[in-house]
Order: sequence, then structure tokens, then C-alpha cells
Amino acid sequence: MLGVSQEKLADQLGLTFQQVQKYERGHNRVSASKLFQIAQALETDVAHFFRGIGTSSDSPAAKGERDAFSEFLAAPEGLELVQSWPKVPAKARRKILGLVRVLAGGEE
Repeated sequence: MLGVSQEKLADQLGLTFQQVQKYERGHNRVSASKLFQIAQALETDVAHFFRGIGTSSDSPAAKGERDAFSEFLAAPEGLELVQSWPKVPAKARRKILGLVRVLAGGEE
């Protein structure tokens, strides 16, 4: 969301970008002190990483939606689409959504 690459974040943390990838993918655990450093590097508070956890919206359906949204944003094209979407006229957005549904194998 901030446009910070894994490589840039890794440099700020004194890590390799592969280590940052392992944190992001959940292959390695993140210590509390490292999480604090990550929050500082991203200019946010640690609580940002825990928003929505343990709330009533933790139903399996809500979790699935969050996972799908996170996966979408993790793709470079997903973030670019989110940033560009408000600039697309409403009529065109409906047509684009219809096209995406067809391409995804759903019905329009």
C-alpha cells in the first residue's frame, strides 16, 4: 500500500529481502522487537498489524474474504488496480467488472 519494496524494507531493517519474504509469507516467525522495527520502517504502529483479529468479523467467510483481499493486494497488478480504480468512470467500471467475472469463469 505504501509502495515500499521488500528490498527497501529489508535495507531499513538490516535484513536480506529473502528474510522479509519469509516473514511476509509466514515461513519465519517475527519477534516482537522485529515487528516494532517493521512498524517504524513503515511509519505505522504495531497495532496496525493486528487490526480485525479477534473481532466478531472472524467468521470463516469474513476470514476468507480478508485472505482473498490480501492475496489480491499482494499482486503488483492488484495494488495498481486499487489505486487506479477511482479514476475509472462508473460505467466503465461496471463493464470491467463484467469482463473480469467472465474471465474468472463466473457469469455476468
